This record gives sequence, structure tokens and C-alpha cells, in this order.
Amino acid sequence: MKRIILLCAILSMNFSIAQQGIPVPGMTACDTDIQNFMSTFGIPSVTMALAKDGELKYMRSFGIANIAATEPTQPYHIFRIASVSKPITSIGIMKMIEDGLISLDDTVFGSGGILENHWYFSNSTIIDTDVYNITVQMLLEHSAGWDRNVNCFPDPTSPYPWFFGGCDPIIAPLHITESQGEINPVKEEFLINYLLEKSLNFTPGTQYAYSNMGYLVLSEIIEEVSGQSYEAWMQQEIFEPLGIYDMHIGENLLADKREREGEYLGNGFTTLDLYGSGNVVPWEYGGFALDAMDGHGGWTATARDLVRLLVAVDGFATKPDILSPSTISSMTMPSANNAGYAKGWQVNGANNWWHSGAVDGTASFWVRSNSGYTWAIVLNERVVDGNANAFWTALDAMGWNCIAGTTNFPDHDLMDSPTVNASALTAVGDQVSEMNLSWANGNGTARIAVMKDITNNTDPFNFLAYPLDGTDYNANAQFGSGDNLGDGTYVVYNGTGNTVNVTGLDPTKQYAIRVYELTKNANNGNNALYLLGNPADVEATLSLNEAALSNKVTVFPTITSGEVNVQVEVSVDLDYRLFDLQGRSLKEGMLQTGANTLTVSELNAGVYVLAISRGDAKTVKRIIRK
Repeated sequence: MKRIILLCAILSMNFSIAQQGIPVPGMTACDTDIQNFMSTFGIPSVTMALAKDGELKYMRSFGIANIAATEPTQPYHIFRIASVSKPITSIGIMKMIEDGLISLDDTVFGSGGILENHWYFSNSTIIDTDVYNITVQMLLEHSAGWDRNVNCFPDPTSPYPWFFGGCDPIIAPLHITESQGEINPVKEEFLINYLLEKSLNFTPGTQYAYSNMGYLVLSEIIEEVSGQSYEAWMQQEIFEPLGIYDMHIGENLLADKREREGEYLGNGFTTLDLYGSGNVVPWEYGGFALDAMDGHGGWTATARDLVRLLVAVDGFATKPDILSPSTISSMTMPSANNAGYAKGWQVNGANNWWHSGAVDGTASFWVRSNSGYTWAIVLNERVVDGNANAFWTALDAMGWNCIAGTTNFPDHDLMDSPTVNASALTAVGDQVSEMNLSWANGNGTARIAVMKDITNNTDPFNFLAYPLDGTDYNANAQFGSGDNLGDGTYVVYNGTGNTVNVTGLDPTKQYAIRVYELTKNANNGNNALYLLGNPADVEATLSLNEAALSNKVTVFPTITSGEVNVQVEVSVDLDYRLFDLQGRSLKEGMLQTGANTLTVSELNAGVYVLAISRGDAKTVKRIIRK
């Protein structure tokens, strides 16, 4: 029923499927082609980004992002990208090779192998000694010896009451844990080990056979060599230096989706819950272990971030690459066993590279053309019926059609956006009605601060609405008077500074606060482009805490014969009392916002304690009367 409601909502939209993102007048043919594709195949959501000569020209989204059909898809939406994860893993492995950490010829298992001392595989019972000949290059080129089309599961494939054909462990997570005596849900190591302890299907290096497990092994190599999780190392070494913060390994369940992640519409197929409850669930939510797919199919991303990454490895001189020309050449060189596949990339004689991705609820395409174009397309449904071939042909053609139909590419580069967000956000309240916000600026040309009342928040995330690229926002430091992003999130600051005093607040409320960097300049078409990933954020009330109070009060000089200056950076009066070391109160009074002077010349020489407070918050400073 949800499927019918969702598709009806899409197809009943007036004249055309809803579209979001910065309009590009010379590229309206791209919009039309995508809308026709969605109507033809009943696809709820499409996001697409396309760059020309390293410059992002087109970044648009279409349809609706959630199952309830209430959330228009925005370019900021994150979606699963399935096997487009493989070339991403290849980029990580090639970076390690370039850095001298591993080599293509390194063996992986057994004595002297990269994973010789692996916490799990070092205890594997390997019966086929050819496993010890598998190299990094064989894993990258799908020639390690595993053929997922050859049956290996029992019939029925217990505890499932049916038979799974082929031999891809990812499709039968409950069988893997049961057969190996492990607990649910399945982990990537269990999936790999299931094949490790079986005979190979061919001698390593002699054939090509597409293998998800081979790319899981590559994920384990990254973990073993780096000492970090695969996800954390990829984010730290590959993504974040490029300003990419919206790529994560996905979660299995709808309830666990990430902030700004879209939702997925499967094809009605169900299976047993991978957590072992015995419940029947849709494959896209609880049937397969996305969090165990790691480097073969686990990533989620925005289309824009995929293009940003691809431009950084495309081999063109238009933007700096993160890999050397020789490394890129090696990565995209056709393998000996398949002229159409390199190391994580499908390739052809025209020097085009690409990869597609597909899993229940997802289809994706990632392309680098020989003529300087790069693009990414991500959907939240795939077609598996008799129209599947036509669906994939049309999806493959979408980027090429967009290029051919463009009458005039814009001069703007929508990749000219912040790559470092604001940080170190602090919020100091006055217990009455005001809160001072301060932060360290990122590398945008400006930034906006937003606030939301979350006192009775029942949402999984504090924020459900976000600034939209190409939109300028009016700010007002009186809470509730600036632009509302759509969910009660108000813009309280828009400028180039790093502080704002927000008024009109309620001491009984709790607030969520964020600062987003933005860049707006002639190069990006004077479009305000926002960095939503990794924002500075904090939750706060109007109450002062001791740490905040201490940071907002400065006492100088602390060694004096006459006067002490007290600088107060909160917008309310503070109480003070001056004590000697015997605890006797000698002076007391009020400190106002700004500069204050206390006279201590009448005191005897010695050490004194200045206690400054507001409500329950207190800070203590030591003073020496010389």
C-alpha cells in the first residue's frame, strides 16, 4: 500500500515531477530527461550532479525522499549507493599503495600476508592452499578465485526455509552466523570467513568473476594497515581533506537512518530479519546487513560529494588530484582477465570509467568521461521486472543525454563552497532571556547561525530543515523573528563574524544551535552554498554553567597593590564576594557586563579569593595584594 500511495503522489504532481536545487537555464533538457525517466519507470526520487572540466555545473534533485511522500528530495539528501562503493574502496587502496603502506603484489592471507595476524582470519581453517596466493591486485580486479554464480549453500539454506542459489554470503546473513556459530547480526568478518574456509572456484589470477567478498577483504586490509575502522580511515584520509562530510557506511533499519538520509522503496521482496527475531521484513530494511557491506556496497552519499570525489581522481588537470598520474593510470588500467574492468572501475577503450550500483531500494551511476565530464546519479528505487534492461539503459544514458541536450553550460562552479565548517560553538545564557553564541569560523565567506526550541522534541534529530543552496536568509537576533527554515529553526545570524547575542529566549526552554558555513562569490554564480556536514552545534539553556562562566570572566592584574579589573562577557549582572584565606567575607557586590574595577588597596598584603557567581554557577579567581 505504501508503494501505491508513494507512486501516486509522484505521478499526480502538476505537469512535472517536483524539482529542487539551483536552476540552470541552459540545462533544462537535463531536468526534462530525468522527469521523463521517473515517470516512465515510477521512480520516487533522483539526485544528480554533473561537472564539466572540474567545475560543478548542475546539482538538482527530483521527487520525494521519504516513504510517506511528505519530504521533497533536496540535493543535500544522502542515499545508499550500493556497488559504487567499490571504486571508492579502490581509491583508498590505491592511496595506501601510493603512500608505500602496501603493494599490488602483496599476498593477503597466511604467513607473510597482510592479514596474517588478523584478529579473526588468523584462526580460519583454510582447506585450499591457493588462498595463500591471493594478492591485493587480484582482489581489486575480481580474480581472487571466488565465483558467486557457483552454488555453495545447502538446500534449504537454514535457518531460511528456502534455497539461496549462487555463493554470495551477503544474501544469507542468518545462514552465515548459524553455520559459523556466531551471534546475529552478521559481521563482515563472518561473511569473508565463510568463503575462506571453502575451496576456491578457480586458480587466483586466472579468471574474472565479480566478487563482493573481495572488496570486503580490501576493507579489512585498510583496517589492518591503518589501525582504524575502514569508515574512519576513508573519512580521515580521503573524504574530509576534500571537504566531504556526508559519506558514511549506512545503517540497516529505517529507524536508524542518518540525518538528511532519504528512504528506500524496495520491490516487495521479503526475508527473515537479520537480527534473528524470526520476523519477515523487507530486504531494504532489515533483510540485508548494509553495515557489514563496507567497501563493496555500504556507503551512503550525496550526488554532489560523489562528484567532488571523482573530480579529485579524474586524471584531468582542471582540479588537483589526490592520487598521482601513475597511480590513477594503474587504477584504471584494464585487467588481464577482463578488458572492461580495471581495479574497481568499469572501463572501455575510449578511456571512460564508471561503476553502477544496485541493491533493494537503490540504484546508482558514477561516471568519468574522456571529454572532461563527471557525474553521479542516485535513486531510491530500482526496477527488477521485465523493464529492468530498459531501466538500466536509460539510467546509463542519462548523463550523456544531459550533456548532449545542454544548450549553454553556465560559467559558475558550484563546487566553490566551504570545505571546513565552523567549530568550537559555545552558548552562554543569562538565566533570563539572552544567550551569547560564539564560535571559530570555518573557511566560508560567511556563515549563518540557527536556533530551534527542542524542549518537547520527539524527532530522531534536532533539525529536520536545513539551509538550501542558492537561498539567502534574513537573520534576526530576536529569536523567532528571522527566517524559519521550515521546522521552527530560525536564522539568528548571517554574516562574517563569530558571535551573536540572541534575545527573546525562554528560561524554561532548551535550544539546539548550529552554525553553517557558506560561500557566495562570483565564481559560484553568487549562489550561497552551504556546508551541512560536520556543523558546529550545541544544545543549551539560558542557565550558566561553571565552565561557561569561567571562560566569560577575566580578572587582571592578579598581583596588585591597588585595583583589580574584572571583564564580564555575559549580558547579566554577576555577584561577587572577596574572601581571605580564613574564609572571612571582606567585600561583596555586583559586577556588570563589560569592565569593572575593584579597589583592594585597603587590604593587608596577602592572598585573597574572589568568588563570582550567578545562580548555581560559580568561578573562583585568586588575587595577591602585594
